[in-house]
Amino acid sequence: MDAMIDVRHLYRRFGPILAVDDVTFAVARGEVLGFLGPNGAGKSTTMKVITGFLAPTSGTATVCGHDIVAEPIAAKRAIGYLPEGAPCYPDMTAQSFLRFIARIRGFDGDDARRRIELAIERTALQSVLAQPIETLSKGYKRRVGLAQALLHDPEVLILDEPTDGLDPNQKHEVRTLINALAPHKAIIISTHLLEEVDAVCTRAIIIAHGRIVADGTPIELEARSRHHNAVRLALAKDGIDAASALMRLPGVASVEEVDDDDGPGLMIFPKNGRPIVAEVSDLVRTAQWPLRALTLERGRLDDVFRAITSGSS
Repeated sequence: MDAMIDVRHLYRRFGPILAVDDVTFAVARGEVLGFLGPNGAGKSTTMKVITGFLAPTSGTATVCGHDIVAEPIAAKRAIGYLPEGAPCYPDMTAQSFLRFIARIRGFDGDDARRRIELAIERTALQSVLAQPIETLSKGYKRRVGLAQALLHDPEVLILDEPTDGLDPNQKHEVRTLINALAPHKAIIISTHLLEEVDAVCTRAIIIAHGRIVADGTPIELEARSRHHNAVRLALAKDGIDAASALMRLPGVASVEEVDDDDGPGLMIFPKNGRPIVAEVSDLVRTAQWPLRALTLERGRLDDVFRAITSGSS
């Protein structure tokens, strides 16, 4: 697939501070790229360069074949951008703001009305259309910002924290919308919410200190977690020295006691991430331990995120 977003050797300096350091990646139609990193990692700066709000110090960013520096108008026509904070004119109502966006995008008459109505429907803004934006909750302000990003039906969506401030039901609605749009667009989502990667992203990049430190599908990244292929075991009876027996299994690296939302139990970690669930199951059956629960872990993205961004991996 041809790249709709193509970033090559991008650098951005603010005086002595190197905020973006040789960032290179591409996003094709149908991809939803999660852009992850701690505060100050360079996520928002990278997105502002791609959308033309900041000029790169060096390197290139093209959108649908248009260089953002050499052809800024053509590139921006293809982009729907939800910036950090979703700045809007606070004295405008939500409806008047969307009408204003339609006009500056070049739409009028029935075409403008149709686009505004669709954006309102997609973002569930019907109940707040007559309210000044400054009176809206943070969640509704984000939804107004998302509506303006969708209004011209762009081929590329760049969304900075799209579900920030939304309640769980609203987050679900926005993620459902992103999944519906995804096959027809190239989408970048900057987020601090790791569950958002599982919910909508086909791929994720982790950035730290301005550099890309990981790039892969959510499953590929989760496989780097120490919990990948780990087994959580909970027995229905106390007083069994299960840990000693489990440690004698050839595939087991360590056993740790855990007490979480699922209650007390043992977390059994494999050597080199190899599957051990069959070994553990056979031991439980042979030893006739009274089993309460046995769960296979697929890996935890938060483990990988912390390890990579803290420099320990």
